[in-house]
Amino acid sequence: MKKSISVLTLVIVVLVVAGLLFTALYGIGDVVQPVSDGVVLGLDLVGGSEITYEAVIPDNYDESDLPEGMEVARTMLQKRLNLLGYTEASCYLSGERRLVVEIPSVEDPEKAVEQLGATAVVSFMDADGTVWLTGTDIVKAEYDYSPVDSTGISKPHVRLDLTSEGRAKLSEASVKIMNRADDKNYLAIFLDETEISTPYVSSRLDTDSVIITVGDEAPNGYETPEEYARFLASIISAGRLPFKLETAKQQTIGASLGEKSLSTSLLAGLIGLILVMIFMIAVYRLMGLISCIALVTYAALFAVAISVLHVNLSLPGIAGIILTVGMAVDANVIIFERIKEELRQGKTLRFAIESGYKRAMLAIIDANVTTMIAGFVLLWQGSGTILGFATTLLIGVALSMLVMLVMTKILLKTAVGLKITNLKLYCA
Repeated sequence: MKKSISVLTLVIVVLVVAGLLFTALYGIGDVVQPVSDGVVLGLDLVGGSEITYEAVIPDNYDESDLPEGMEVARTMLQKRLNLLGYTEASCYLSGERRLVVEIPSVEDPEKAVEQLGATAVVSFMDADGTVWLTGTDIVKAEYDYSPVDSTGISKPHVRLDLTSEGRAKLSEASVKIMNRADDKNYLAIFLDETEISTPYVSSRLDTDSVIITVGDEAPNGYETPEEYARFLASIISAGRLPFKLETAKQQTIGASLGEKSLSTSLLAGLIGLILVMIFMIAVYRLMGLISCIALVTYAALFAVAISVLHVNLSLPGIAGIILTVGMAVDANVIIFERIKEELRQGKTLRFAIESGYKRAMLAIIDANVTTMIAGFVLLWQGSGTILGFATTLLIGVALSMLVMLVMTKILLKTAVGLKITNLKLYCA
């Protein structure tokens, strides 16, 4: 490698490292957020609520359908969490009949319990108690704020789009109800056992959609009618739970505990990083210094990655990050030992670097691939905080293979190109 090319390579590497560090700390406009804003902290770090639900199985329920039913319930609850604005929350199975919901930074856990626990059975019932339509007749539910009558005044409401069967049922119901006495000519809309709207019927309804108005005052637990209308739309859209869920346990995790855990974990990671760097420089000299530069690059790239991906970072996730730091350095230790062996046999520096990487590559790839397989299994079968550990582990292993193998080799070749060939800098 010519000296001019080596200088250019070194300049490019410095600019890349500086760019990654700047991006990790300050972000790039709206494209990449700084790591302090882009990373979503988990329940154990910022506090919040943990709610455990237990399924109440009906007497006529087929027990063989329970695993599938619990998975349906988990999916429904996760959809509701997202639609209700709890996008950082998670829901996972615990045992055969329990679901655990973790909501970081939640301000009103009682309200969350009420909203999530609803079975979302929608029914249209007349004054005699006859059910004309159910949730199976609804295609989707959407919140809207627009005029709903001839006055032209905009009001918050929910629009229910019906299936063709639902439209036919509504038409039949309206014909039978519209000529009843004034106190019985209505078709009430229920969510579970709560009446949410009582529209009166004065003519035949032959339409693909139904409007649910929510009134001028919000029910207890909701600040505005708009908030209540959004809740109705989201809970109906998320679907019906296969069975009733009862709150088995609810606990609040204080933010002070999480803040202390976060600070101590970050301090432990920083101390570990510094000690690893000192060890690498002391044992491997120039190669160790190059490894430290790659390690800083790896840390910056990791920060950018978890910010872009909005990784939900928990304490086990931080443990996964610290673990991958050791794994990243381990790859370089194997390579550097192979290079030192080649140098002791009298090989040239350039040949020793090439041979060292070739001899070490297979062992490094095998170790990292098997670790990634374990990480994917944890991601597939794990739940709760295990998912955070698996996510950071997989990201860390993938990035360490890229940075610690490619970058260190480029820098070592650059050092040779710059005529830094004193073997005492490479081999004891």
